[in-house]
Amino acid sequence: MAGGSVTYAKAQTGGNPFLRAVAALSTLAGWTSAAMIVAAVAITCQMIFIRFVLNGSTVWQTEAVIYLMIAATLIGLPYVQRLRGHVNVDLIPIALPKGARKGMAILMLSVSIIIIAVMLWYGFEWWHIAWERGWRSDTVWGVLLWKPYIALPIGLALFLLQLIADLYALLIGVDKPFGLEDE
Repeated sequence: MAGGSVTYAKAQTGGNPFLRAVAALSTLAGWTSAAMIVAAVAITCQMIFIRFVLNGSTVWQTEAVIYLMIAATLIGLPYVQRLRGHVNVDLIPIALPKGARKGMAILMLSVSIIIIAVMLWYGFEWWHIAWERGWRSDTVWGVLLWKPYIALPIGLALFLLQLIADLYALLIGVDKPFGLEDE
């Protein structure tokens, strides 16, 4: 790879207490997300057994699986960010000199922080309205929608925290821009 090397496997903490705490929260979010996926798979298996072996009907399983998979996606965002697993095209950062690369990383993280903060604001508002008004799904199960919607502000808040930690790590020199080594 011309001009760079392989990216880090995960965000660096450098022993910084704030960065270590955020890394721990992101890891916990990742494990929680994985548990939600396992639960969704187990519920799907149970639903298949009920419907095709016992020839019974299911009421809550499909909706629960959908909500669990959406929640797993949202709650898993900070963990994927910590592992640098989000889609990343590093062709431009590799071609840039060290100073420009750092500037671009700061700009990209700052823009990401602003976008996720706005999404968090509206996600929290949406969850709060569902909670305040007692919204229910229009299904037989009729779940209170604030329960699945809570994943939106929680996932985005943790993702925002991880992005802030990434920016902080970059600014104090604990992490490299885009995880690339200096030339």
